[in-house]
Amino acid sequence: MKEDFPIFLWKYQYFSKNQLTTTQNEEVNIFNPGQQNFDAGPDFAQSRINIDGINWFGHVEVHVKSSHWVLHNHQNDQAYDMVILHVVWEDDAPVRRTDGSLIPTIELKDRVDIELFNRYKYLSQSLEKIPCNYKINQVDKLIIHSMLDKTVMQRLERKADFVINLVKKKFTWEEATYRLLAQNFGFKTNKEAFLRLAESLPLKIIDKHRDNLFQIEALLFGVAGFLKADLADDYFGRLKAEYKFLAHKYRLGTVELNKVEWKFLRMRPGNFPTIRLAQFAQLYHRNKNLFSVFKEVNSWQFFVDNLSINQSEYWRNHYSFGKVSGALVPGLGKESVYNLVINTIVPLKVAFGIIREDQYQIDAAIRLLEELPAEVNKVTKLWGNLEVKVANAFDSQGLMELFDKFCLGNKCLNCNIGISIVKTT
Repeated sequence: MKEDFPIFLWKYQYFSKNQLTTTQNEEVNIFNPGQQNFDAGPDFAQSRINIDGINWFGHVEVHVKSSHWVLHNHQNDQAYDMVILHVVWEDDAPVRRTDGSLIPTIELKDRVDIELFNRYKYLSQSLEKIPCNYKINQVDKLIIHSMLDKTVMQRLERKADFVINLVKKKFTWEEATYRLLAQNFGFKTNKEAFLRLAESLPLKIIDKHRDNLFQIEALLFGVAGFLKADLADDYFGRLKAEYKFLAHKYRLGTVELNKVEWKFLRMRPGNFPTIRLAQFAQLYHRNKNLFSVFKEVNSWQFFVDNLSINQSEYWRNHYSFGKVSGALVPGLGKESVYNLVINTIVPLKVAFGIIREDQYQIDAAIRLLEELPAEVNKVTKLWGNLEVKVANAFDSQGLMELFDKFCLGNKCLNCNIGISIVKTT
């Protein structure tokens, strides 16, 4: 058993209170179980309980076994001296505060409906990718929607933290946008390498050469580590020479990445990092003040029209240096633009809204997700197979977060859907 089950029982008071007593036979009456604490310290705060005729106001700590009090070293932590009641599934040892005083304990294992316990046990031990798959079609749609509202905001705030942390470190909004956009241009496979590139090559250097696409390409490919070889290719040779001059000017030699950091294996050629770097160069050649554009514009169609770019001529017929492609290399497609809107523009708006306390930007970010098509991947297909509606990017983002943060690890009692299943009578 995990600790989430007795916490769930106490939070929702799903146990018999008939002749409720402590393990020391003191009568217990619960006026208020308290507010659950998700930070460090006791599990519940502001609890109001009458024990043996005396009213107590303080904290409640919950464990599977009472001996876990010592296992977690609470007996030496003064933060737990305000605990007025210890709630456990099984009482196997007395517990004391730092001054040695005994803490009243109630045991739950004989006070819980066996069917409720079995429903919890099924979910917590399920080997299914989505533990509640056998019951989710019986869950009220409003409960599912409310959980998606929660997981979407959780996901957006987590993604926004990347930008918020940069701004707090005194980076400009444009620099923060540049780094986030670079990371997402690497998509799933090369995101770390792209981010390292952006960290090594500041936007202020790109800005000085924004009018010259060839120089931007030289900077990006050079710092990325692609120009160290010797190739009989005119474009490569000119790019290498240009980068040599720029690297000396900006002292970039010590910040270059190694080419092996970039992954090509099992990728479609259109997703090769060389193509993405060329497209990234074109994007910053064609656009200034991207953060301002991303912040002010709320039309997903605008982004599709303006971000669906083609790379330079060389990269229209090459996937890698010196090797001519047999077919025209496509530009940045609509699906890739959708991905960039979801993972770059939406979190940027949320970050700005949080820092500036501007609810309009957060609402605009949500509307973009509601207007964009749903993502199609292994996770959204799992939910679709269970007949859970995946109508737009809002749904797909919420369901991906639900899967990642709740379904994996069987954290069903932290999920409104799982709670509703366990509580079902």
